[in-house]
Amino acid sequence: MLLDDELPGLTYLKMLCEQIPELEVVKAFNSPEIFLQEIPSLDFDLCILDIEMPVMNGLHVANLLQGKPVIFVTAYKEYAAEAFDLDAVDYVRKPVKKERLQQAVQKAVKRIGKINTAKNFVQLNTDKGKALLFFEQVCYIKTSESDSRDKAVQLVDGTILTLKNISFEKLLEVLPADQFSRINKKELVAIKSVHFFSHDEITTNIVQPSGKPLVLSLSESYRQEFINKVKE
Repeated sequence: MLLDDELPGLTYLKMLCEQIPELEVVKAFNSPEIFLQEIPSLDFDLCILDIEMPVMNGLHVANLLQGKPVIFVTAYKEYAAEAFDLDAVDYVRKPVKKERLQQAVQKAVKRIGKINTAKNFVQLNTDKGKALLFFEQVCYIKTSESDSRDKAVQLVDGTILTLKNISFEKLLEVLPADQFSRINKKELVAIKSVHFFSHDEITTNIVQPSGKPLVLSLSESYRQEFINKVKE
């Protein structure tokens, strides 16, 4: 989520964020009041915001975000101490450079990963609306056959959920790293679903309608990472 009362600055910040693979801009606001009004209906992991704004400054806004990670982007250096008192992820001075923003985002990704691994579920958008995806219920995830931007999740009870417009990279950020592994360009698997594996195949304990176990391909690009996770 982006917040900056100056439209040129907000437009520039959005452009930079769209060049950083780890980020997806959910929405950009130029009014803290409207932003706070809409918070209950917004699903986001990180807020990047200015400090000097009319009516309500960014420090006050951050204080109302109930622990959501924030990165402050400001032309002023005198707020740094207050920002870190609020446990801000980072404090980036304007004019913002892409490399500096990327550095701040990497810190945020690490923090968000720690927050998410403490939970046993994540809220994601599906073709039927928002859903709570409980990690222990997930068997494996593949690219949707109808739209490559979507992902099909098979649950323990056989249910298939369609996650809307989400990349594998984003999924791996929110799923516990020790419980899931990417195995090829189109699939990732829950480690608990692995029965046995060879050099290029994984036989799962997922039973297909035919009664046979689901067999997945293990590509060379992801083999070592998979093996490391299985060993752990």
